[in-house]
Amino acid sequence: MQGILLINLGSPKKLELNSVKSYLKEFLSDDLVIDLPKPIQKFLVNFIIVPTRSRNTLKAYSSIWTTEGSPLIKNTQSIANALAEESQMPVAFAMRYQEPSISEALKELTNKGCSNITVLPLYPHYAMATSLTTINEVKEIVSKEYPHIEVSFIKSFHDGDGYINSLSEKIGQYFTDEFDYLLFSYHGIPERHIKKTDPTQSHCLKESNCCSLDSAAKPFCYKAQVLETSRLCAEKLKLDKHRWGVSFQSRIGPGWLKPFSDITLEELPGKGKKKIAVVCPSFVADNLETLEEMEIRGKATFLEAGGETFTYIPCLNSDNSWITYLNKLVT
Repeated sequence: MQGILLINLGSPKKLELNSVKSYLKEFLSDDLVIDLPKPIQKFLVNFIIVPTRSRNTLKAYSSIWTTEGSPLIKNTQSIANALAEESQMPVAFAMRYQEPSISEALKELTNKGCSNITVLPLYPHYAMATSLTTINEVKEIVSKEYPHIEVSFIKSFHDGDGYINSLSEKIGQYFTDEFDYLLFSYHGIPERHIKKTDPTQSHCLKESNCCSLDSAAKPFCYKAQVLETSRLCAEKLKLDKHRWGVSFQSRIGPGWLKPFSDITLEELPGKGKKKIAVVCPSFVADNLETLEEMEIRGKATFLEAGGETFTYIPCLNSDNSWITYLNKLVT
């Protein structure tokens, strides 16, 4: 029997400092997230990032935590529940880091008789710090704990018709003629990650227009894929070039993809873009980066810079058209 496993990034288990520290340490100790020599990685994580960021991260989570717990876990569970109803198949969900674990989700599906499992990392755009690390972790767990089952993977869906249609439909519910500008804000990654996932090792970031050129790198290029998602949605919504743009949020340190979302939000009012809407297509389920970083802090940054209207467009979460597309994608 076929089963479906949805996987998202992760979240602290509880709204407590130790839980936040545990999550950050596990997440940032992944060699595909902080891809530096192990001694340097350990020093950064254990003596700089976790000690200095944990309290601020806890405060950020405190501003969005719900009575049901972490928004990311709650929203991912809603997607899984809706997909199970739509597909009439066993569906489990897991987090790459913390709980519910991938091992527990696989056990849940195998206990229901599933021997063929389709794994969908819930990241529309391929990146080593999301898609690749998730796929590698599933493969390792399956080889050790469930060697009798077969797994297949969906690595990205950034240009899938159903995804673009659902995302465009969502944007259209909020973005009207009264707005000056639509900002597509994506999670940032280091430029070195783009280069590392380039199978040709000769294309990505070599030319200013590399993302618009045909290349064997495109299925693995995060930047090319987010630009394609934005372009397809803008075309679907019939937006003129001056009414939309792309930026990258959540940077940690130098060498990350530009332009940065916080700087862009500061600059837009001075360019006459005072009524804007922001969508975050890196994420299909609302979470810390959308609800706190963008809807709260991003909004404050924009308004303090002279903006007049800031509207955050929620993630797809369990929207009907999105769930219908997911069902076609995984079955």
